[in-house]
Amino acid sequence: MLKTPKSLRLHLGLFGRTNVGKSSFLNMVAGQDVSITSPMPGTTTDVVEKPMELLPIGPVVFLDTGGIDDTSVLARRRIDRTQKVFDRSDIIILITEPERWSDFEERIVHEAAQRKIPFLVAVNKTDIREPSEGFIQKIKAKTKYLVFCSSLNIGKRDDYVNTLKSHLLEICPDDFIKPPPLIGDLLPPKSLVILIVPIDLEAPKGRLILPQVQTIRDILDHHGGSLTVKESEYAQMLTRLKTPPDLVVCDSQVVDRMVRETPEGICCTTFSILFSRLKGDLDQMLKGVRAVGKLKPKDKVLIAEACSHHPLEDDIGRIKIPKWLTSYVGGDIQFDVCSGRDFPGNLKEYKLIIHCGACMFTRREMLSRIQKAQEAGVPITNYGICISYLQGVLERVLIPFPGALETFQQGKTDRLARNVLC
Repeated sequence: MLKTPKSLRLHLGLFGRTNVGKSSFLNMVAGQDVSITSPMPGTTTDVVEKPMELLPIGPVVFLDTGGIDDTSVLARRRIDRTQKVFDRSDIIILITEPERWSDFEERIVHEAAQRKIPFLVAVNKTDIREPSEGFIQKIKAKTKYLVFCSSLNIGKRDDYVNTLKSHLLEICPDDFIKPPPLIGDLLPPKSLVILIVPIDLEAPKGRLILPQVQTIRDILDHHGGSLTVKESEYAQMLTRLKTPPDLVVCDSQVVDRMVRETPEGICCTTFSILFSRLKGDLDQMLKGVRAVGKLKPKDKVLIAEACSHHPLEDDIGRIKIPKWLTSYVGGDIQFDVCSGRDFPGNLKEYKLIIHCGACMFTRREMLSRIQKAQEAGVPITNYGICISYLQGVLERVLIPFPGALETFQQGKTDRLARNVLC
């Protein structure tokens, strides 16, 4: 469990005033010195991440932020980074102290409510001052999930942490209590899945990438089996099987070849489409890909990557997709690239956002980006959906998802109707 990737952990954002004891609270929960603590305001200058196992919830990662009322020299940049933690937080823990509740705390509560992020309040430093009944009732009007503690009172650590766990279990998003299957719900019992995995410049030496590993694990968890091949061996492997596979999944960059070599009666899809459903909103991504057909030369397109990496000469997001899109549109398009957790605030200037599969993001973080795109009125899709659309095989690889296929086909019908009316 300690080796669980951050993207699969429950993200707990710690917010509060400068020097209210956020870092001390994190150290107390972790049972070790994770964050530097000091009486001097502004000690936490950047987001501190602490992955840990918090049973019975499971693998979590705490995000310790800078103070929301920071007035130091780098305050603006720190507060901007703190604000971005909202995008990553599945649950917000607002740290305060007895008899202190003002616009700063209200701002956090309001932001959580706007984003529909569950939250709880931890009243720290109760060893210095006991909270009054009036103060307690004021907070209870905001939430019934309260923890009263003194982060420095290690003798009562177990009591504090047990109360915290109890509240977290009550407000924990369903995705973490009952995570949606990646592929298992698409498979009959004792199924066989062929996974087509190209070994190219982007393939890590000696291992597979995270989406491929997670897919294999989910197949095993659902009592199925997988056959992993390169695209060059796929057609021959099919001929060696006594019965057809129940599903074929490929890397998006070989989707055209997979579809050509897969008999009509066999369902197939891509890793990227699987992750579009798991991490985000497949229907919204399918609605977004319609914008590809409306692109014109000189339009601006944003390529968004969840992880930072050095682009290679055959990079899928920075080289291949721009080349294919330019050819499809028939003229130069302006491409901007953002990576990691840098996501532009000026989304309205783009005609389309094409996002990676987001295997390194939590579902909430990806949904937050989709929401920002919708608010800006900008279509958003992902690598695999876009590539399948450009290759003319999107409907074929959506067959395992009847509802999503209907969404895409309805969009085509709507466009045809508009063309007739025009």
